[in-house]
Order: sequence, then C-alpha cells, then structure tokens
Amino acid sequence: MSAVRRGVDHRAQLPRRARRDSVRGTGDEGPSAARMSRQRAPRYGLSLPNRGVLFGATSADELLAVSEHADASGAIDSIWVGDSLFAKPRLESLVLLAAIAARTRRVRLGTCCLSTFPLRDPLFLAAQWAALDHVSSGRMILGACVGGSLPREKAEAEFAPFKVKLADRGPRLEEGIAILRRLWTEEHVSHEGRFYQFRDLTLEPKPVQKPCPPIWIATNPKPELTRRHVMDRALERVGRLADGWMTDNTPVARFKERWDLIRRVAREAGRPTGSMESGLHLMVNINDDRNAAFEEAVKFLQTYYSPAMTRDYIDGWLAYGPPAAVLEKIRAYVDAGCTTPILRFASWDQKGQLARALADVLPSALALSVPA
Repeated sequence: MSAVRRGVDHRAQLPRRARRDSVRGTGDEGPSAARMSRQRAPRYGLSLPNRGVLFGATSADELLAVSEHADASGAIDSIWVGDSLFAKPRLESLVLLAAIAARTRRVRLGTCCLSTFPLRDPLFLAAQWAALDHVSSGRMILGACVGGSLPREKAEAEFAPFKVKLADRGPRLEEGIAILRRLWTEEHVSHEGRFYQFRDLTLEPKPVQKPCPPIWIATNPKPELTRRHVMDRALERVGRLADGWMTDNTPVARFKERWDLIRRVAREAGRPTGSMESGLHLMVNINDDRNAAFEEAVKFLQTYYSPAMTRDYIDGWLAYGPPAAVLEKIRAYVDAGCTTPILRFASWDQKGQLARALADVLPSALALSVPA
C-alpha cells in the first residue's frame, strides 16, 4: 500500500450524508436514481494542471500522486484533465487518464474538456474511450467541446494541420457524438454523414458502462463576443445531446439561467433531466491571507494560460482566501444548481492546496444541497 493510501481518511471528517454520497461504486450502473433525489449533496471534482509540466508547476509523478490522494480521500468524486495540442500544449489527455485510471479505484475520470474532439477521428476515439472504460472499470466521462476558444489566429493554427475549418467545429462535434454512441451500443454500424462515412463496423469490446459512457458538453459563450443565435445554439446543443454540461468563469445568475435553459431544451426533446449533471470549472487558492492567495493565483494563471489574462477576469473565475471565502463562492454556485463543482488549484503547491481543501473546505461543502 502506498504512503498516500496510509494517510488520513478525510471521509471521517465529513458529515454522515456527505460520506455516504462521496463513495461511488465502480460498476456500470451510472448515476443512480437514489443519488438523483430532489435534494442531494454536490459531487466535487478535481481538475489537474497537466499543462503545468511546461513551467515547473508540477510533474507527471506529482499529478499521479495527487490523483491517488484525491481518490483515497473519499471526498473527491471525479478527476479531470485538460486537452489541447499545439496552441496550449500539455501532457496528452487520454494517455494521462489511462495512467490515473491505473492508480485509482473510485473516482470518475474525464476530460475538462476534449478540445481536440473535432480533430479526432471518431472511430479511433470510440475505441480509445471504450478501452479507457475497461482500464478504469467503468469510471469514464467524456467531456467534449468544439475547441478553438483561443485568439482566432491560434485556433486556426491548431486546426489547419488537420484540414478542419473552424466553422465546422459544431457540426463535427454533433456528428462525432452520434457516431460514438452508435459504435458503443450497436452492431454492424453504417454511417453516411457530412464528415464521416463507413459501413458495417462493429466495435469490440464495448464499454463497461451501459448503455455507454456519459458524454458532457462544455460551453461558455460570452454575450459580449457571441451573437445571440450562436450562443443559443451552443446551449441548446447541450440540452439535445449531452448527459451533462460543463462551463467556467460564469456569473452565478448566468449559470442558473443557462442551466435552466439546457434542462428545458432536454425536456422538450423528451430526454430525462433527473440524471443530468452540471459542472463548473472553478479556480481555487486557499490561503488565510486573501491578498497573497489572489497574487499567487494571478501569477499561476497568467503563466498557465496567457500573460494577457486580466486581473478582473481572474477575480471572476477564482475562489480565493480563507476557507470560509472559498466555501461561500462554492455555495453560491451549488445554490444555483451546480451538481459538480470542479476545483483547479491555481497554485504551485498542488499537494498542499488539496490537503487544505480536504481539511478545511470540503467537509462543509459536502454538507450543501443542490436544489431540484
């Protein structure tokens, strides 16, 4: 047994209901009806900074150790990794998830989000994700997105080597999702689409999860930058196609408005909404000195993403300061309907921040209730 697994079991510090809800089986059942009752505890995710290996903020070994610690804690329900190739290089997401799957037993695992989805051949992706579902014993969540949410010139440079047009990102996402689900659930699949064509293919082995692994769609259209019909189409796509929604840096009121819209679209499409999840990717820095927390987060995020990221933008995305201040921001989103706050530590001390969150934030955070 590793040193991590011999450490403190933070479930002992959690309220009884939170301890019960934080432990999840690793079978193929998916979210249970009991868990999706009208009042339920949120399920907390941890987003790993797999781009941090480029500037010494972390290493592959540390990311695996942090994953193992989070899994053993019982308080973290899911672990996520980011994805991109040349525009924002990092440890490749699927390879890293396979390594994490081998080092963990309980947490769900996903991409936050798979920005290269429109660039990946869905036949290969279907086989890769099915294999990951076996390696993880049925714990995978595919967080998909259209990608290209960068300065346009960088987005075009990312897509150009694959001969994929930025304007085709949305249609490619929709067609790709349809292909994945058919290959995961059907035999002798044929497809004649705009981008992909094939005949009489049967993917084996099928994924562990039945009918198939959940697919979330990440989107966060900015009203000041996006035309209304484009923004509505992106959100409606989530309601029509996804098992969950993921977003980031969204004001609380806008989060609630969009989540309500997504569920309404799903109901109108005849899709069940009780099991749908909503994830918020939230930057976190826990420090009793609030100013020090903010300054470290600014330095980290401007290094991680771009020096052009403004302090105001970071302030909107960040939960920072003493544990009570971090909890208050989390509470606001949970009250707005967020079922799955996903925490990314904006800090060079990933292990220390996780330990602080487990000891001083998550025991109270897991006692919160998500409204129906």
